[in-house]
Amino acid sequence: METAYLSQEPSRAEMDGMAGAVLLEFGTPWCGWCRGAQPKIAQALGTHPGVQHVKVEDGSGRPLGRSYRVKLWPTLVFLRDGQEVERLVRPQDAAEIEQALARIDA
Repeated sequence: METAYLSQEPSRAEMDGMAGAVLLEFGTPWCGWCRGAQPKIAQALGTHPGVQHVKVEDGSGRPLGRSYRVKLWPTLVFLRDGQEVERLVRPQDAAEIEQALARIDA
């Protein structure tokens, strides 16, 4: 699992071009909701080692987050070959994250 947020975000074109299963996580290191979600995300990703995890530090005016219409943190966007399959905002437990991961990790 990726532990640090990327301060230099990838472009939307890069994300759209990614092959395979990708968990795109938007948040910040100082966000309490984001910190609370980290153990749940790690637990769910433990059962899906083939899923690439991209953590992007989000904020006002950040183009990638705006292109995905991110409003609250953490927002988890589940991509398969660059296409959004599912999205969770402020996930409550590892089970719902794991279920979404199962949908993209075929």
